[in-house]
Amino acid sequence: MPSVRGREQSRRAADLVAEAEALAADGVRELTLLGQNVNSWGRDLAVEERIGFGGLLRALDDVDGIARIRFTSPHPKDMRDDVIAAMADCASVCEHLHLPLQSGSTAVLRRMRRTYSRERYLDLVARIRAAVPDIALTTDLIVGFPGETDAEFAETLEVVEEVGYDHAFTFVYSPRRGTEAVAMPDQVPEELKRERITRLVDLVQAHAARRNRARRGTVQEVLVEGASRTDPERSRGRTRGNTTVNFRGVAAPGELVEVRVTGSTSQTLTGELLAVRAGV
Repeated sequence: MPSVRGREQSRRAADLVAEAEALAADGVRELTLLGQNVNSWGRDLAVEERIGFGGLLRALDDVDGIARIRFTSPHPKDMRDDVIAAMADCASVCEHLHLPLQSGSTAVLRRMRRTYSRERYLDLVARIRAAVPDIALTTDLIVGFPGETDAEFAETLEVVEEVGYDHAFTFVYSPRRGTEAVAMPDQVPEELKRERITRLVDLVQAHAARRNRARRGTVQEVLVEGASRTDPERSRGRTRGNTTVNFRGVAAPGELVEVRVTGSTSQTLTGELLAVRAGV
């Protein structure tokens, strides 16, 4: 939160492009753009330097040698059409987006002082998927926020069911001294919070497993990270959707390879090396 971290400060686009060019010259293939609210980047810059976050993605997409660009974490309220269009248009921008939800209940979101509603979030997901149909969506979810009723928790399950996330970071609300929430009435009992987190995790994993099963038989671009931790005849890396793949075959870290997916769990894929991509 800004009161803890201080106000956002944006680096100039020219400086970011220059850093990306230097990293590419050193062999870096993937960039991750980080920010307190990354897609609000640039609003504090001089007017003549404001190109919007979508414009920044396009500028970095033009850097030779950079094969992948990710960014985290955006805020739903600032996920604008220019960013969605850049994700669809830019070859290096990965088909993966971490889009925090926190709760599927508009009433709970209001108590959290989140500035979007359930309906606005779902509309945003629909627009993103229309532009980038094969995108992998991940999120953050909290259960047991003060006052959360059974019906409000059920609304979170409904959104998870509708979106079908590839992964979610799930949390049980815990009181923190000095926060507004700690003094709110109707604190949720610990036993009930634990019951709810179990149901939520089970649902998230069921959807993740289904989405990974659908990738069996497909050929995925994988950025190699190194050898498998458990099998020296296998390598590991990540897809553009940010899923870990363990695959049979040896490839060097930093190489982009093509892997045919042969198996899956809710968390990972397994496969076989087909080819190393040349010229990247």
